[in-house]
Amino acid sequence: MTIGQNSEYFRDVRIGVIGGTGLYSLDGLNVIETLAVETPWGQPSGPITIAETERGHKIAFLARHGPSHSVLPSEVNYRANIAALKALGVQAILAFSAVGSLREEISPGDFVLIDQIIDRTKGVRADSFFTGTGVTAHATFGEPVSAGLRALVARHAAAVPDIAVHTSGTGVCMEGPTFSTRAESNLYRAWGASVINMTCIPESKLAREAEITYAIVCMATDYDAWRESEEPVTVAEVMHTMKGNAANAKTLLLALLPDFEDAVYNDSAKALMRPEAGSMQYAFQQPPEKQSAAGRATLNFLFPQYFTV
Repeated sequence: MTIGQNSEYFRDVRIGVIGGTGLYSLDGLNVIETLAVETPWGQPSGPITIAETERGHKIAFLARHGPSHSVLPSEVNYRANIAALKALGVQAILAFSAVGSLREEISPGDFVLIDQIIDRTKGVRADSFFTGTGVTAHATFGEPVSAGLRALVARHAAAVPDIAVHTSGTGVCMEGPTFSTRAESNLYRAWGASVINMTCIPESKLAREAEITYAIVCMATDYDAWRESEEPVTVAEVMHTMKGNAANAKTLLLALLPDFEDAVYNDSAKALMRPEAGSMQYAFQQPPEKQSAAGRATLNFLFPQYFTV
């Protein structure tokens, strides 16, 4: 069964884009409709915009913090965001996020395609679809970001020639909304981290649970707090840099879309999504008869092929 086909929201929209700070809309695409999606985990951060590419394929866009940036990082309903995109048919997500740089060579304005994540959130965010369902499951997360999607994005770095696109790195996800102390910033540098943000956890974890291919473009806005020679990061500094970052993000996205569409819509082998597709099939520890009926009904929204009702 095709994921989401049993949902009233299904649109065969296989590509999802999540916009972060400064990226609240898509340009250069034909908007078809705007949807308010309800999930068993509530409503997402805002309406989901369905746009059409020049080739006639559909893309779902969601602003992570809402269209007017009214939702704090710890208050984002990450489960609803990912579940809503899944219900539309999304199989691959390219996310964008503002980050602080923890490395001299990553300048404000640069993009980083992180391949690893360190979780420094504090357990206040709902980070699993299975919590409270009476169904026990464990997703693999050793490689939290899709190598294939990262490589696809990297191939189009020339579209933004005025900045550097770093093709690997480790991201720290902190709780926020307060920025780091100098001591914390230097601790993360000692751990080998490259950038720091407030949203890639649990977003990436939930995408993995939902069997969605996921990569994130980290857009550096500042040097966090580790540089002794300058003042720690401020919102004013972040927003000043984000204007250029948002323009570069839109340029990069439009440049890579044809390849992204080919990988998602035209590759019969679906090589890009293969590592995540079906990855939860053997993640469940209980036999079906031992699972909560109510929990199975909830999870049917995401996994109709595993949880029949």
